[in-house]
Amino acid sequence: MPRRSKPTSGAANDAESTTTSSGIATPTRPEVQLRRSNRRLAQDTREEDNTREIQGRVMGIRPEGEERRRSNTSEDRQETVKEGVQLAIEGLARMERRLQKATKKQKTKVEASVFREALDPRHDDDHDPVILREVILRDAELVDHIEEGGPFAKDDTAKKAKRSTLNSEDVNNPDGPYAEVKSEDTVEIERGAARAPPVNSSYLPLPWRGRLGYACLNTYLRSAKVPVFSSRTCRMASIVEHRHPLADETQPEHPTKNRPDQTKKANMELGQKFVQGLGLANARDIIKMLRWNEKYGIKFMRLSSEMFPFASHPEHGYQLAPFASEVLAEVGKVAAELGHRLTTHPGQFTQLGSPRKEVITASIRDLEYHDEMLSLLRLPEQQNRDAIMILHMGGVYGDKAATLDRFRENYAGLSASIKARLVLENDDVAWSVHDLLPICEELNIPLVLDYHHHNIIFDSEQCREGTLDISQPEISDRIAATWSRKGIKQKMHYSEPCDGMVTRRDRRKHSPRVRTLPPCSPDMDLMIEAKDKEQAVFELMRTFKLPGFERANDIIPHERTDENRPAPKVAKSKNKGKGGKRKRAPEEDEMDGAEAADEGGEAGILCAAIEVSEEDRGMGGPENRVYWPLGNEDWLKPKKREGKAKAAANGDDD
Repeated sequence: MPRRSKPTSGAANDAESTTTSSGIATPTRPEVQLRRSNRRLAQDTREEDNTREIQGRVMGIRPEGEERRRSNTSEDRQETVKEGVQLAIEGLARMERRLQKATKKQKTKVEASVFREALDPRHDDDHDPVILREVILRDAELVDHIEEGGPFAKDDTAKKAKRSTLNSEDVNNPDGPYAEVKSEDTVEIERGAARAPPVNSSYLPLPWRGRLGYACLNTYLRSAKVPVFSSRTCRMASIVEHRHPLADETQPEHPTKNRPDQTKKANMELGQKFVQGLGLANARDIIKMLRWNEKYGIKFMRLSSEMFPFASHPEHGYQLAPFASEVLAEVGKVAAELGHRLTTHPGQFTQLGSPRKEVITASIRDLEYHDEMLSLLRLPEQQNRDAIMILHMGGVYGDKAATLDRFRENYAGLSASIKARLVLENDDVAWSVHDLLPICEELNIPLVLDYHHHNIIFDSEQCREGTLDISQPEISDRIAATWSRKGIKQKMHYSEPCDGMVTRRDRRKHSPRVRTLPPCSPDMDLMIEAKDKEQAVFELMRTFKLPGFERANDIIPHERTDENRPAPKVAKSKNKGKGGKRKRAPEEDEMDGAEAADEGGEAGILCAAIEVSEEDRGMGGPENRVYWPLGNEDWLKPKKREGKAKAAANGDDD
């Protein structure tokens, strides 16, 4: 049969016949366009739409269908443009974060290849042993990560690094080539452990007449069934989301069933109202915390800087007046009635000595927010004067003298109200008491002495570590004078490092509680900066039998008598019929917790229903059970149920 010639071009495919090698024209089979099913076409269309939508979301562009649903009025189009720009900015921010993450990974790869040149000290006698050891250890960690199947497991560079890595036995062998090499952490631990012992004062400020306080959070109230705390916050994305009305505006918001509908027109006021509502809820809980403190003899508290979220933010910020004036005035009224002192401590990023203008602008804006919050409390004259804002000097930026000059310049431009409240505190990173005391005396700024920070950062040429030297009259009198000149009641900070910490960085961490009182005046306002907050104050009260120590009693593990609790149903008898099932007589009925309590016994006590008024809720119950022993914070929550197998493994099942 003659062979059919292969078409050489598109034109040949369109011909109706094909000429064979013998010259005979034969008809060709027309090319048939394959038919695609409607289902396949619909699936491809959906995939294309989904891909286009995902790409649009990444770049901050709304899908076409969603845009068509919006109104065509000029106002709506303008709002659409604004939202599109906002989404584009968010998309670019996400892209930037991904780029930074990828750059960090690439940098690790490069380091893995570069470190090979510095691994063997025999090639270069000038290598610093400390740095060399750090390089070896970092490389060993990278190899371990490779062996565990990390992100570089398939990377050629990492494989080469793994093959050329020194044997770990050579690194750790005391007789090997790296016997003299020590890591920087090891050197710091040895140096920290070998430092001169602290010299502490034996003086105790007893009998105590001052006020003990804690910072921001009450652990007992925070863990209540209805939590009481003053630091509710949100993400900025939530503020933007809540600019849109709820799906059902007649119903309250629900986490899943009634969320903001982003297809509806956005309103800036709605987003601001959302974040301001969080601030109002925080401020209202301060009243409960103050009355709780009064009941247990605590008359000093630091207000959380997060009470009004994003109040000092450049875009989402807002003034507290007039929407928060009433609730803050109520807080101030209760504080004045009880004679409690309230202070604030702006965050670590509020720095008036920074060389960056944007940091200075943000710092001043943050100080204005804190000043407005304290001013709206409407406290009596002396309490208002004592309502201070504590600030750290911040970074050194390579030159302490230049940083102090910038601080002087920026401090001069502050409002009189902020200057009246601003107080400096020595820190645990760079600025000692001897660094700050001269400028505090120069600018008439009170100085807060933090004993814990002083034990980490101090001028070794003028004093020793410990509480003895810093409490001598030549220093303590100068610090006290910075307060008396402005008519403000002096306050101090006290905390202790965790047990077993020897390096400077590790000693910065505060212990859960403190063991003693510092050598301060017996009428000092002393802020206890400890992890366990009010429990650390109770611990001091119990240790030294301070006024009010007898008020707080131990809590019942996993039980709270100051919250509403329904009574469970309790059967009167345990008669069982066939099959092990309980048979109830016709006249038999269940009794509630009240009847069980009337019958007496431990079961009756545990089954009794509890009804607590709103005023007494969270206040410790009739027996004032609010103290939990060190390390038993889990007692504040109901005990978790365990299966029989797990309980038997823990030894709970007899």
